[in-house]
Amino acid sequence: MTAWMIITARIHDREKFITGYGPAAAKLVAQLGGRYVIRAPGAALLEGEGMDGASVVVSEWPSRAAAEAFWNSAEYAEVRKLRDGLADVQVMLVGD
Repeated sequence: MTAWMIITARIHDREKFITGYGPAAAKLVAQLGGRYVIRAPGAALLEGEGMDGASVVVSEWPSRAAAEAFWNSAEYAEVRKLRDGLADVQVMLVGD
């Protein structure tokens, strides 16, 4: 069953984020079986508390296990270091 990883991010240094972390994460997402559904800045918060104006990334995975394998992989741990100090993020996993 399909799962989706939903990430909201308030990016502090967009240039470093999109030239370092972004391409490295995208390459690994594809290698480990995911695909991006959307990657877009400027989300509008319509209700509740959250990150108005945040960037949103939704990736689709063949299963929750596949998404968790990506998230918990040693490879992603290295890629994640590229965003340290560049963004505040919230990550949710739904499905499966």
